[in-house]
Amino acid sequence: MTHILMVAAENGALPGGKVGGIGDVVREIPGALAQRNCTVSVITPAYGVFDSLAGAKQLQTLKVKFAGRTEALKLYRLDGIGTDKVRHYVIEHPLFSSCGAGRIYCDDPPGRPFETDASKFALFCLGVAAAMKKAVFADLDVLHLHDWHAAFLCILRRYDPVYRSLQNLRCAYSIHNLAVQGVRPFAGDDSSLEEWYPGLAYERKRLADPRWSDCVNPMASAIRLADAVHTVSPSYAEEILLPGDPEHGKHGGEGLDQDLRNARDEKRLFGILNGCDYSQKPGSVLVDWPSLLQRMRALVLRWASRDSALASAHFIAQHSLDQLSDERPQMLLTNVGRITDQKVGLMRQPTTSGQPALHAALEIMDADGLLLMVGTGDPVYEQFLCETAAGYRNFIYLRGFSEELAQALYQQGDLFFMPSSFEPCGISQMLALRAGQPCLVHHVGGLRDTVKDGSTGFVFTGDNPTEQADALVSTVQRALNQFKKKSSKWGTMRKAAAATRFEWADSIDAYIKQLYRKS
Repeated sequence: MTHILMVAAENGALPGGKVGGIGDVVREIPGALAQRNCTVSVITPAYGVFDSLAGAKQLQTLKVKFAGRTEALKLYRLDGIGTDKVRHYVIEHPLFSSCGAGRIYCDDPPGRPFETDASKFALFCLGVAAAMKKAVFADLDVLHLHDWHAAFLCILRRYDPVYRSLQNLRCAYSIHNLAVQGVRPFAGDDSSLEEWYPGLAYERKRLADPRWSDCVNPMASAIRLADAVHTVSPSYAEEILLPGDPEHGKHGGEGLDQDLRNARDEKRLFGILNGCDYSQKPGSVLVDWPSLLQRMRALVLRWASRDSALASAHFIAQHSLDQLSDERPQMLLTNVGRITDQKVGLMRQPTTSGQPALHAALEIMDADGLLLMVGTGDPVYEQFLCETAAGYRNFIYLRGFSEELAQALYQQGDLFFMPSSFEPCGISQMLALRAGQPCLVHHVGGLRDTVKDGSTGFVFTGDNPTEQADALVSTVQRALNQFKKKSSKWGTMRKAAAATRFEWADSIDAYIKQLYRKS
């Protein structure tokens, strides 16, 4: 029996424990592994809340040397969550809730990227290493690290003599978002490698960012030091081997393409598509348009009430919702996800005419369609969506998130709108397909691996950002024309979407054979 320790910033098995797709993966993989006779332990920071969950049991206090001080970290097992083969743990320290209880990630000011989070996760990884050293997780075989937040364990495992015994474990490293790498200075800053781990005898070239030689890059470090490197779709594993080419809309390896090519040449790089949970039929109490409309109005009021001043996003959304009648829109397009350059950049990209692609698409749809977007993120892109919502009656942007609302949009939508600039895997399109909603996507990464043009959705591409923007608009036109025909073709696409399967069982077989195999 193989025992895997998964280390991550998010865990969707905990209430409020996820922000993005990494939380879904960390929630679902352990159960699938348990069906293959594996034991899985999952550990995250407590963020000031998870240590208070029902069934939380403090196991011990871990004392570690961090930033020149002795810090006490409290380790908890969450007995009310999981099974005999899947155990959940959290570590608590005041630093982990420095941006507010329950906040997983912090927003640092411009010029200080990752300052707070890097210090937080550097301490968290030190606590995990100490717990492993004390054999809290008995009989471990594999250390599985997720994204840059857990990458500091690779550094400690290699260079701290106290934790060098951890090299006896196979170390797998999963890349969920290569664009976010956690880069910080080596020294000369309160949030720097030598401040966190004074006296650490490290090899600078093995940890350095390839663009800024005076900075440590946790993501690059883990790619170089892990026994196996994993991306969450086969197509993305190919795309990141190439240098970025912004002029042609290619993100490539985000500066780490050479490290990734090295990993490939050393047979350490694997692209394995994420799965989706089909064990329970998705359901929502918001089964019709009037109930969905009523719920959206109530949610916007609740979100608006959280601040003393009324945000323009909520004011515009409430006004737009009030203009809608109880009669369902002819065609309902939906979008659920983080508001980032990755997700929204192509929508804002000017077409050949100079008009943003989203605006051109909305004008094509006119009164025939309504696009509903839900999510939060980058203020610049949120503002773009707010301004768009103020100018177009067939577009509504809800700045917030509700799992209930997301499930309702997956079920009620006619077309899921996901024109990402790049996509390591993507979970939203899988959830939409699961609910029988065709998807409109860019032919990149995991979207390329999961949506088939003319069968389960509509796919576009282009050789540069302008061509991609033009193709996005023309594909909206193509989808609208198909929908308006009222033929059996759309129903066939819905059935094909609902029948599509990306089973975790297939992915887990690859995990065991490729990521967890002993050298």
